[in-house]
Amino acid sequence: MAMRQTPLTCSGHTRPVVDLAFSGITPYGYFLISACKDGKPMMRHGDTGDWIGTFLGHKGAVWGATLNTDATKAATAAADFTAKVWDAVSGDEVLTLAHKHIVKTVNFTKDSTCLLTGGNDKLLRLYDLINPEAAPQEIAGHTSAIKKALWCNNDKQILSAADDKTIRLWDRSSMEEVKQLKFDTAVSSMEYLADGEILVITYGKTIGFYNALSLDLIKTVDAPAPINSASLHPDKDFFVAGGEDFKLYKFDYGTKEELESYKGHFGPVHCVRFSPDGELYASGSEDGTLRLWQTAVGKTYGLWKCVLPEELGLENSEPLYTTPPEIKA
Repeated sequence: MAMRQTPLTCSGHTRPVVDLAFSGITPYGYFLISACKDGKPMMRHGDTGDWIGTFLGHKGAVWGATLNTDATKAATAAADFTAKVWDAVSGDEVLTLAHKHIVKTVNFTKDSTCLLTGGNDKLLRLYDLINPEAAPQEIAGHTSAIKKALWCNNDKQILSAADDKTIRLWDRSSMEEVKQLKFDTAVSSMEYLADGEILVITYGKTIGFYNALSLDLIKTVDAPAPINSASLHPDKDFFVAGGEDFKLYKFDYGTKEELESYKGHFGPVHCVRFSPDGELYASGSEDGTLRLWQTAVGKTYGLWKCVLPEELGLENSEPLYTTPPEIKA
């Protein structure tokens, strides 16, 4: 008998959670940052959801958030026309980068020396964090607001998705567009996996997988409802997607078969991401919560505890699975 998913519920935000990102695996574990319309991005322990701190300083909704690989720096993108860089250990604000419109997306290079931003002014900006007083490099080309921008190909190229129904690949050195994908509807999310150079995008009810360097299509999978976000497991065995019908869906990547679905939240699911070790995935929703879900249900991991029947003197019984607590901020 399949065991039921029992998520860790992370409360504390007061408005919809619209973006989330994991760090890499550090000597202290891995970490999770969430962006929320309440203007107060939060950092948590990635495997337990335990609240670490809140970054205070934005004066508007925070639309994008990211951590660098070793979780020493955070960056946030907000409706107050700024992107901010933070010391993720102390929580202190390090830099405020003024923009001319709402900022939607932020992304560090692998060495954390450059920050990529994009937003409603339709420009990509590259900020030198070693020399933050220098004017950013700017890349123009999109004709509508930029939703997501990511480094790829060892930071030699940039991927951007915008409301103009395109995804564009740019060369960092020449600042020129290399290739473009056009869609019939707006792209709702974009994820890049460096291992395999895979681009995961969602639009309408479709989850599409592309080669990130050539933008050649690998495969598409259609979901039962409009999808806002999808994430591919690090081992590429399966992927999860969350959408407008409040549900989370899990699909086999090879066969495209739907493996399971369940109501994940009390509102549309805006973002989903796998942890760097692949043991769990996080989801953020209109309902103002983050939830953590096990990849292998019933495994003892983080705050999930699986009690074997023989430990309780109950032979020939199903394993007992304790319900994780709600994690407060």
